[in-house]
Amino acid sequence: MATQKQRMYGFFMVIVGAAFWGLSGTVAQHLFETSDVSVEWLVTVRLLLSGLLLLMIISAGKNRRAVWEIWKDQKSAIQLIVFGIVGMLGVQYTFLASIGTGNAAVATLLQYLAPVMIVLFMLVTRKNSFQSADICALVLAMGGTFLLLTNGSINNLTVSPLSVIWGLLSAAALAFYTLYSSSLLKKWGSALVIGWGMLIGGIGMSFIHPPWDVDVQGWTISENVSVGFIVIFGTLLGFYMYLTSLKYLFPQEASMLGCSEPVAAVASSILWLGVSFGLYQAAGAACILVMIFVLSQKKSAGKSATLKKQTNIQR
Repeated sequence: MATQKQRMYGFFMVIVGAAFWGLSGTVAQHLFETSDVSVEWLVTVRLLLSGLLLLMIISAGKNRRAVWEIWKDQKSAIQLIVFGIVGMLGVQYTFLASIGTGNAAVATLLQYLAPVMIVLFMLVTRKNSFQSADICALVLAMGGTFLLLTNGSINNLTVSPLSVIWGLLSAAALAFYTLYSSSLLKKWGSALVIGWGMLIGGIGMSFIHPPWDVDVQGWTISENVSVGFIVIFGTLLGFYMYLTSLKYLFPQEASMLGCSEPVAAVASSILWLGVSFGLYQAAGAACILVMIFVLSQKKSAGKSATLKKQTNIQR
């Protein structure tokens, strides 16, 4: 049982880690708007560097032998490759593509529809029984998404249709990522699976857009700092702080506090980048946040809590 001091430390770690995730989306939007950095290049570099750094950290710790042992298990190795290419790369690319064609606030909130997609999958496959919380979550998700994307008017989308498509694909990719990685995470641990998943996804993306295919000679300090923030704070530290918080908090608590990610994305987009966010959009964002809270408090703690915990370990 964690002490009160340790729990306070856990609260701090999960809130700050999730906020780093949210801020990294806004920084990425700023980078796309002010430079010629492409989504493809940023995805490649983010995954390669973050994956390498995370695996180096694991190699320096007590669990260093597992770094290579995972490849000796043929089933796990195949799952890891699929997870890295389809799951990790799929989530990262679709999310940043949604930001690149729209904005970080809407992209982040759309991605948070993943838990609803997971609930629907579990209900359709009859792996979970239907509960009143599911109905409430679905209504909140649909209503919130409508308000978020239309600002109350069906004749005018607040972001481009392409951004909406990428955002929904991002949620679907995150749902797949969460469900598919369950057995890997249970057997090998989150840090190792995520580290290799990032590196594999980065290597796969390198065949489409090599990391060296970029002109850095004209880069300003702002562009260098932005890329550094996305890799170090928005990926590596965000992930590390969230994992650390799970040592002292229950999964439901960490999931609920992880809502600071979309809050940080929306707030920084409005205050820093001047993104327009109407009253109906704010109501839609609130609906999605309430939906996350409802799902995180479901009493079917087993599968639901585990899936929700995994959903947040993604960025």
